[in-house]
Amino acid sequence: MLSDKLKVAYPVILVLGGLALSFLPGLPKMEINPELMFIIFLPPLLYDAAWYASWKNLWRWRRVISGFAFPIVLITSLVIALVSSALIPGFTLALGFLLGGIISPPDAVSATSILKHVQIPKRINVVLEGESLLNDASSLIVYRFALVAVSSGTFIYYEAALSFVWVIVMGVLIGVAIGMLYFAAHRWLPTDSNIDIILTLTTPYVMYLVAENFHVSGVIAVVSGSLFLSERSHKFLSHSSRLRATNVWAAFGFLLNGVVFLLIGLELPVIVSQLGPVSVGQAIYYGCLITAVLIVTRIVCSLGVSAFTMFISRFIKTEDNRPGWKGPVIIGWAGMRGVVSLAAALSIPLVLSNGTSFPQRNLILFITFTVILLTLVLHGLTLPLVIKWVKMDDPDHYMPPEEQELMIRKKLAEVSLKYLHEEHAEILSSNTHLQQLKERLDSDMLLVEFDGTAEQKEYRKVYLQILKKQRVTLLELNKRLETDEEIVKKYQGLLDLEEEKIKTIFH
Repeated sequence: MLSDKLKVAYPVILVLGGLALSFLPGLPKMEINPELMFIIFLPPLLYDAAWYASWKNLWRWRRVISGFAFPIVLITSLVIALVSSALIPGFTLALGFLLGGIISPPDAVSATSILKHVQIPKRINVVLEGESLLNDASSLIVYRFALVAVSSGTFIYYEAALSFVWVIVMGVLIGVAIGMLYFAAHRWLPTDSNIDIILTLTTPYVMYLVAENFHVSGVIAVVSGSLFLSERSHKFLSHSSRLRATNVWAAFGFLLNGVVFLLIGLELPVIVSQLGPVSVGQAIYYGCLITAVLIVTRIVCSLGVSAFTMFISRFIKTEDNRPGWKGPVIIGWAGMRGVVSLAAALSIPLVLSNGTSFPQRNLILFITFTVILLTLVLHGLTLPLVIKWVKMDDPDHYMPPEEQELMIRKKLAEVSLKYLHEEHAEILSSNTHLQQLKERLDSDMLLVEFDGTAEQKEYRKVYLQILKKQRVTLLELNKRLETDEEIVKKYQGLLDLEEEKIKTIFH
């Protein structure tokens, strides 16, 4: 609520709030089981983000998104590995790659919650959302191979490259295959809204666990399976299931994100107490240094993608052969780290396979926390200023959302009226119910031409008052013993939908 009031992204407030709470005397120390972080939080958050992503837009900007999701993650991990192994005592190249894999993926929730308060071109939003869906997989693959290298002391690059392709391809196949099974279950079994919602809640966990059981990317499985199902949701979910599931998932996703960002702040005292021989001052210095390298690397890579697009457009067709510098700067600065980085850092094992303590684990945890905190606060508070500074116009010239809504409503009314006149003209003149439907559609046609006249404003005012009277009547009816409360709630829901419709037309 405070973040909405201040127009600041809620992850920033939650992290700072958790940090402040952690200094309260007598507050129990928050110990997080690293093995459960990925399983509990990651699958549903990825599923929720992918479900509402636009496949049409993801495909349109697939080259740019793929560039950010895969090569840039690898480049970032390499840069962090080289810098950390050179400047931090006791850091090997394998530990550097481990740290790079942990902190390379930006957080989708942070970016989208910040961007909702500012106006930016649609393509920037699409690239940031698409990148965050896929870069988690590539960063976690780097993390996995770095863990093996730290444990065994060896790293065979061509085996890693083949495994990289294998875990992605098989992750996609497993995700889509499980998505098809759930599609069949929703469509052919006699489910109701409650069962449909339960099935959607189990879907990401099944996809993730099955993929991980076969040692392939659970992240890719969840993302690909979710995209497969979301594109076909109109075929297997009823209108009631869609409405209810949307509400359930909105609250569930918000809760999970809120808990994770709060835990990031609450975890600081535990991390500091476990630093060991490294002083807090040194750890802060290393954290700030790595954060600076991370920010610079991302901006340089973003501008590099723009330059590469201009070069490659000479040989192949690209969506935009002149991307310029403004979009890459915005994308480069929107590099907040969050849920995945915390989960990956906490899941580092306490000991190696030979029984010795995992080297530099606590310092890696502290650096990760510092990166998350600094990027969330710094980027979260300054990204709106950067967007205003670059003054990027929307090159795609999308219609304003209000105009798009009116256009869609008008088109739906036109199609409906055309169908009535062409297919049911013979009964339209004698059927009073169809006549009333036609009059309502005609009324909708007039409403979408809203121009703010006094008559239309008066219509909105009176209609909302009528809906208010109807709600009061429902409450009165509900007091009677012979009235079923479930039916009353159903009609309360219908009135809510009608009010939303009127308020959508008359902004």
